[in-house]
Amino acid sequence: MLTRALLVICALALPARAQPVKLVALAPLATLDAEDTSAPIKQLTAQLEAAVGTVGMRVIPASTVAEAIKKAKKPQLRACEGDPACIAELGKLVGAQLVIAGQVGGLGESRIVYLSATDVDTAKELRSTTLALSKQEDAMVATAAVVRLLDPARHRGTLHFAIDVTGTTVYVNGARQRLDAKGELSFDVGTQAIRVTHPEYRDFVRFIDVGFGKTTDVAVGMTQYPIVRRDVQGNPINRDQPVYLDPPFYRRWYVVGGGALLLGVVTAVIVSNLVNDLPKTPCRIVGTSDPC
Repeated sequence: MLTRALLVICALALPARAQPVKLVALAPLATLDAEDTSAPIKQLTAQLEAAVGTVGMRVIPASTVAEAIKKAKKPQLRACEGDPACIAELGKLVGAQLVIAGQVGGLGESRIVYLSATDVDTAKELRSTTLALSKQEDAMVATAAVVRLLDPARHRGTLHFAIDVTGTTVYVNGARQRLDAKGELSFDVGTQAIRVTHPEYRDFVRFIDVGFGKTTDVAVGMTQYPIVRRDVQGNPINRDQPVYLDPPFYRRWYVVGGGALLLGVVTAVIVSNLVNDLPKTPCRIVGTSDPC
């Protein structure tokens, strides 16, 4: 028991064994299945090799890979055309765990580089990405491509919100977010749908592009509603008092009532006169000559 306890204590005292650093081979970038040795591609290759170190991995340069292919007399490995099995064989040739391979497409200044990361053991493509070549290559573009291939969890950027009112709620891609003390949020690279809401203001809606390793400022200017809810509840806008107006003379009750009474009297007089003017016919009992 004592010996076992000592072994446990010694094991705890020993420093943790570090994870082995992965070797990443960069295959020579090719155009039409032939190695591209143009100046822009050489510059991009150097930037990609330097970027591998930023994710904590060791790189086998493209020149070393090309020399290994030459010595092994396997020219078919120069034109894998994105085939994972061929790329995996290339990685085994140089002792790498991962291989970054790429094809250059397009013409002139409008050229696109298609990059992929392949696992050597499983001979399966893990991820792929593209980048556009320009006259003045930005090293950050190459770094972003490598990070996306080898460590996608770090392929993120930051949004900094400057909101001109308090009490707002921020939604990104429909999910509610909580800003940090600096008013910032971290998101995956790409276009994000932003919506800022407040019960007394119109919604602020924008589509914002998040760049790798960059902080993008989002200036949020809220527009207040003409009538907000608190005004309707606590401060009625219409404070008018009812005003009673006298009706015209001919519509007043005593005029209307008097007119009706006068009309009744006149009608009674006319009827009485008509009755008096009827002829006086003697009344006789039917069938006899006796008066009524």
